[in-house]
Amino acid sequence: MEIAIKLSQFLLSLSILIILHELGHFIPAKLFKTRVEKFYLFFDIKYSLLKKKIGETEYGIGWLPLGGYVKISGMIDESMDKEQMALPPQPWEFRSKPAWQRLIIMLGGVTVNFILAFIIYIGMSFFYGEQYIANSEVKDGIWIANPVVEKAGLKTGDKLVSIDGEKIERFYEANEKAFLSKEIIVLRDGQEVKVHFPGNFIDQLMQGKRASLLELRLPFIVREVQDDSQNKAVLQPKDIITSLNGKPVKFADEVLASLDTLKGKTVPVGIKRDGKEIAANIKVSDSAKLGVAYAAKIPYDDLEKLGLYKVSKEEYGFFESIPVGINKGFDQLSSYGKQLKAIFTPSTGAYKGVGGFAAIFNIFPQTWSWEAFWNITALLSIMLGVMNLLPIPALDGGHVMFLLYELISGRKPSDKFLENAQMVGFVLLISLLLFANGNDIYKAIFNK
Repeated sequence: MEIAIKLSQFLLSLSILIILHELGHFIPAKLFKTRVEKFYLFFDIKYSLLKKKIGETEYGIGWLPLGGYVKISGMIDESMDKEQMALPPQPWEFRSKPAWQRLIIMLGGVTVNFILAFIIYIGMSFFYGEQYIANSEVKDGIWIANPVVEKAGLKTGDKLVSIDGEKIERFYEANEKAFLSKEIIVLRDGQEVKVHFPGNFIDQLMQGKRASLLELRLPFIVREVQDDSQNKAVLQPKDIITSLNGKPVKFADEVLASLDTLKGKTVPVGIKRDGKEIAANIKVSDSAKLGVAYAAKIPYDDLEKLGLYKVSKEEYGFFESIPVGINKGFDQLSSYGKQLKAIFTPSTGAYKGVGGFAAIFNIFPQTWSWEAFWNITALLSIMLGVMNLLPIPALDGGHVMFLLYELISGRKPSDKFLENAQMVGFVLLISLLLFANGNDIYKAIFNK
């Protein structure tokens, strides 16, 4: 059932993005009286699942869910229709239109992607508002559970001050900003400390087993007791460990650190269960384990109920949500731009984390959440828009590159040149797809 929910969200999001992207090409093409032969969701290689011709355009759904397309008459695209291109140009064809009209048609898809993302962020700000924990509320500092991050210089208990000179106001912003940061300033034992991640930090993260950078310090709350646990008769789900071996412990990181010194021992433990304190004895295995899984994430509402962190909520009126949503869109656009820069900088190792369809599929939650769905769809819309703007022939950005050359120089590249460029771009695009999806397969096989 969980797989079905993830798949439903994935396909719905993908369908929305593809249809609207292709509409971005379709509408200006029609406005400029350019004939559109096909409008397809997914690819119809050899055959289609559904199709219907209305006027001069065939609308349909293909069987291969790797994208979609509009086939515009007289345009050198992935169809490589050389027979049509060998005939004399017709007034309704793409190649017969002025360069500025062709440029608008080609930019239509990515324009819709960016507009869609901003509209979603505006709508989410209006309907959901913003729930967050102020950085000032993280009074006991952050939890560094990732050994790669600890090796880079951050420590559990550090209090975030700024990332790349920007003061951190809301804790949830920290992870995203820290991932590609150059300098993090923290407060440690009352002193400001500057931490600089190494150039291959992303590569090190990819090789590690934990992806998170900065986490909230949370109590040790039992999420699950393993069937073969030596403490099955003592511990229950939702138990909170409050003391260990006679010492009070407030956070899970303190429990984990203590377990390393208690291997193979039976020690007293304080447990909070249903609001009551219970004393008991637990066994620590030779590998410093209790035979339980603890809660690494806790919903915001529960964090406040447990008295751990005060959760703030911002609500916006319709007009207030507009600048808030626009700022979110630009922040995501800027962040994705930085990620792309890191990916195309081999020394960072970020290219090893590039994923394909499986990676996108795994972003979606196992339970249906409209808030999560629209948030992911907005992010994917920005990613689709940016990726399509890359100056690779076979992508919108490649067509735009040649059209800009034509507008500036006054000379149109020959059809033969464009056909060859399209073929090179297509091979490059297939190589990128194979690389990204190959990464997914590698991670699935080797559990990385």
